[in-house]
Amino acid sequence: MKSADLVIKNAHQLILPSYDERGRGKLNVIENGAVACIGEIIAATGTTEEIIQQFQPDAETVVIDARGKVVAPGFVDPHTHPVFFGSREHEFEMRNSGKTYAEIARSGGGIRFSVRQLRNASKDELIHHALPYLDHFLENGTTTIEAKSGYGLSLEDEIKSLEVIQELNKIHPIDLIPTFLGAHEIPDEYRNRRDAYIDLIIHEMIPRVVEQKLAEFCDIFCEEHVFNLKETEKILTAAREAGLKLKIHADQLTSNGGTELAVKLNAISADHLDHLSQEAIEKLTASKTVPVLLPGAVFFLGLQRYAPARKLLDAGISVALATDFNPGSCMTESMPMMMTLASIYMKMKPEEVWLETTLHAASAVDRRDNLGNLEKNSPADIVIWDIPNYQYLPYHFGINHIDKVLKKGKIIWEKNQKVNINKS
Repeated sequence: MKSADLVIKNAHQLILPSYDERGRGKLNVIENGAVACIGEIIAATGTTEEIIQQFQPDAETVVIDARGKVVAPGFVDPHTHPVFFGSREHEFEMRNSGKTYAEIARSGGGIRFSVRQLRNASKDELIHHALPYLDHFLENGTTTIEAKSGYGLSLEDEIKSLEVIQELNKIHPIDLIPTFLGAHEIPDEYRNRRDAYIDLIIHEMIPRVVEQKLAEFCDIFCEEHVFNLKETEKILTAAREAGLKLKIHADQLTSNGGTELAVKLNAISADHLDHLSQEAIEKLTASKTVPVLLPGAVFFLGLQRYAPARKLLDAGISVALATDFNPGSCMTESMPMMMTLASIYMKMKPEEVWLETTLHAASAVDRRDNLGNLEKNSPADIVIWDIPNYQYLPYHFGINHIDKVLKKGKIIWEKNQKVNINKS
C-alpha cells in the first residue's frame, strides 16, 4: 500500500475535466470522490473507497474530509492585466453618465491614463499594489493567471512591469505566466509618430524582453484606432521570430480580421471576439488557436454584444473564459462571476463553463497537459467548494463559496482562517 502526503476524501462530487479521444473536453463527475497527493502533484483520483484502499492514511498524512462539498481543479485565468497603479473609478462614473469608452480614451483617459500612473510608480510600489489583487484571485479559486504588461509603453517601463511580474511569481503562491503587451496603445509621446513606436517595440522592446527571459507570450491590441491589421502582423511576426508565443486582442470592438490573423500566425489564443465573423469561426474550426471570451468586459462597459459562444461551441470549437482583470474595462478577479455571465448572456451550460475556466483555459496559456485538471502527475492545484453540486456555482453568484484552496498540495486559503500564503 502506498503512502500519500494528502488525501481529500468523501467529496460529494469530484470534478475531473479531461479530453476525449477526439480532443474535445468533457467533464467527468465522481460521486463520493477522493484525491491523493504526493508532494506537489496528484497521485490518484477515484472514489473514496478506491483511494483509501490504495493510500491508507498514516500519522503523517493530511486528511481533508470534503463531505457535502465539490472538489475541482483551481481555475486558470488566461487573460489578466494585474500590473498597474492607482485606479479609474472616475471613468466608471463617466461611462455611467453617458461617455463611451472610446470617448474617454480619445480625451487622454483609458489605457494612457494608467500609463501615466504606472510610469510614476516604483517597482516596489507596483509589487505592493498588485499583491492584494493576487490574494483576491486566490480567494475566488484561481491558482494560475496569465499576467500582461502593457501600462508602461516605454522600454524602461515595460521591462519594469515584467520584472514586477517576475518578482510576484517568487513571493505569491499563484503562478503568473508572463505576457509582453507593449503594443497595448500608442503612448502620448508617440501619438504623431506611430511608426517610430512600432520600431521601438520591434527593435528594442522585444529583443530586451527575450534577452532577459521576461515573457513567454507577446500580445497586441488589434483595432484600427490602436494597431491595425498590418501593424499587428508586423509586430507579432517579429515576436514569433524572436521566440515568443503569440496572443491577440482580436475583434473586440469591430470585426477587422484579427481572429483570422491569429489563426494565420498560429497564435495560442485570440481574445475577446465580441464581433467575431462567421468566416473567422470557420477559420478557428480548422486551427489550434483557442478563443478566449471575456464577458466581464462587455458587462462592465455596459455593452450588449457578447462573443458568439454558442456558435463556437456548436461548431466543435473549445473556448476559454477569462476575467480580463484590469483597471479600466473589467475590474474583477472573479472567475465564478465570469461563469455566471457566460451562462446568462452566452447561454453556456454548467459543464461548459467549468471546462472553459479549467481545462480549456489551460490550453489558452499553452498548458494543456498539466493545468486545469486533476490528472495523475499534474500539480495539486485544488479548490474545495462548499456547494451541493457543480451546477450550483454559476447559479448562486456574488458571494464566496470556497471552503479551501490548495496550491501544489498545500492549503493556502481557508474559509474563516488566515493562512500564510507567501511562497517562502
